[in-house]
Amino acid sequence: MNVHEYQARQLLLQAGAPVPKFEVIDSADGVKQAIKAIGGGKLVVKAQVHAGGRGKAGYVILSDNADEIEKNVKRMFAEPMVSYQTGPAGVKVQKVLLAPAVDIDKEYYVGMVIDRAKGCPVIMVSKEGGVEIEEVNARNPEAIIKEWIHPHLGVQPYQMRRLCDALGLTGDHAKQATKVIGALAKIFLEKDCSLAEINPMVLTKANGHPAEIQAIDAKFNFDDNATFRHPDVTAMFDAAEENPAEMRAKEHNLSYIALDGNIGCLVNGAGLAMATMDIIKLHGGSPANFLDVGGSVTKDGAVEAFKIILSDEKVKGVLVNIFGGIAKCDVIADALIHAAKEIGFKVPVVVRLEGTNVEKARAMLKEANLSALTAADDLTDAAKKVCAAV
Repeated sequence: MNVHEYQARQLLLQAGAPVPKFEVIDSADGVKQAIKAIGGGKLVVKAQVHAGGRGKAGYVILSDNADEIEKNVKRMFAEPMVSYQTGPAGVKVQKVLLAPAVDIDKEYYVGMVIDRAKGCPVIMVSKEGGVEIEEVNARNPEAIIKEWIHPHLGVQPYQMRRLCDALGLTGDHAKQATKVIGALAKIFLEKDCSLAEINPMVLTKANGHPAEIQAIDAKFNFDDNATFRHPDVTAMFDAAEENPAEMRAKEHNLSYIALDGNIGCLVNGAGLAMATMDIIKLHGGSPANFLDVGGSVTKDGAVEAFKIILSDEKVKGVLVNIFGGIAKCDVIADALIHAAKEIGFKVPVVVRLEGTNVEKARAMLKEANLSALTAADDLTDAAKKVCAAV
């Protein structure tokens, strides 16, 4: 589960990190009041969407002109943001953040993830903040300093000193950075995050007042399996930012993730779904989705899965790959027949069935005589047939 930047700032504030003042509006009518609340001056205006590339798309601006800010905010709300992460349709902007522009001397990166190999969280810091950490890692991996954290003991004082030393921070600046890093770690451990990062954490310029460390942009991802323990985090969920088909699938207990290909996949079991996507790629095709209907799928659930797959205009063919165990093959066959009658198959559908009640299922499909449906002997045969059909 992702949250918006303004929500990440709220979490950091609650955890005791120094974050610049900010206002969030959900319409252009609130611009003047937000500027007044901040105190005017040069402001940064940022669209709140779950997608990167906002700056290049023109959805992050700096201005000290109230009329110019209002004009840009109106544009942001009126026109979907299109970037390298959104696709050509773009995403609709529902909220806009306004904050004082920060006069920056230095930028730093602070992040935290789970190190799967070591089985514990790891904090990463770098003097090369303000850019993608993946880019830093590819270009200069030595610039990223890591400290592995005991999941119950948290960040120890000696580790905090090492991290501040690695960033070249001393005195009051080290104390302020300790607050920021400590707040990030507190949120990560207490809220079951899968990722937490501040990019950049900055050292401001000393323009008539002491330079200080501030967190000016943050990102948090939360483990979906743990959100039931955190109603405050769940309340931050923004359904408008999610793929409608994925939300629809979740309502029917289906695991669905939209991809960029043109061959829809309906499979039972996550491992089998991954193998199905791999074998489609192996034979020259491109999967349009990951869809695991699960072991206890019902006829209605399977029909809904077909509706979700076929609602994607990119889909030019469907591969149904069922290994019947708990999910019996005849249940899937019944769903196929009902889906064909209810919504129609306007694209070729290749079916590979094995396992419990497979003979009964094959007989049902043969009797139904569905013109758009092709039976496959095995998984390789199914992949070849659906790729050829598409």
